[in-house]
Amino acid sequence: MKNKIIAGNWKMNKLQSQAKQLIEELKPLVKDTENTVIICVPYTDLATAVELTAGSNIYVGAQNCHWKESGAYTGEIAPSMLKEAGVEYVIIGHSERRTYFGETDATVLARTTAALEAGLKPIVCIGETLEERNSGKMEEVLERQIRKGFETIQKQQLADIVVAYEPVWAIGTGVTATDQQAQDAIAFCRSVFAEMYDKQTADQLYIQYGGSMNDSNAESLLGMPDIDGGLIGGASLVAQKFAAVVNAYKK
Repeated sequence: MKNKIIAGNWKMNKLQSQAKQLIEELKPLVKDTENTVIICVPYTDLATAVELTAGSNIYVGAQNCHWKESGAYTGEIAPSMLKEAGVEYVIIGHSERRTYFGETDATVLARTTAALEAGLKPIVCIGETLEERNSGKMEEVLERQIRKGFETIQKQQLADIVVAYEPVWAIGTGVTATDQQAQDAIAFCRSVFAEMYDKQTADQLYIQYGGSMNDSNAESLLGMPDIDGGLIGGASLVAQKFAAVVNAYKK
């Protein structure tokens, strides 16, 4: 089994002073892990995060980027701007972006492609709503999001991509998919990637679970064979809790 990739999604939280305090608390708590540690922070915290994580084992990510390098896109950020700022990862297609800001499978693909071209590593989010799961459409939704969201992504590019399976009904709700529900969904996603590319490529692809993973359930979730890490929301805002998730899995 692979070492895990644990990414914290701070969402719209933490002023710069708060970000500094959190990062300084986090660094000694995760310095000995063999897992990959990422913090995806608001744009205004990026410079602080890049500066404070320099020389550490913590990578910095952003929470979105545009698909164009420049232009009349008020409020958006180009991938090259993130790269210049020292960012290495970027979240693409989070369910909150899909729900509140009109993100589609097509725009996810466009943003992912642009991020890759700029030398960033996208964390691409997929996941079904509670209504879709309850109506038996989970696999249909996940397959559509994968096939359309990765339609023009080449096999070799997958080495620089992390996929995050986030059931929408478990994000910020305190409700977590059971270990087996998360495992089954991610195994299905991996089977779709195997059909699109090949089994070896699909096996090597990192697929995280996101959706109320925290310090109390991380060990069992990360112990499932197809779960390669976590995209952590609320628990990433407390250094001790996030570190507990990071350190929950040892190879």
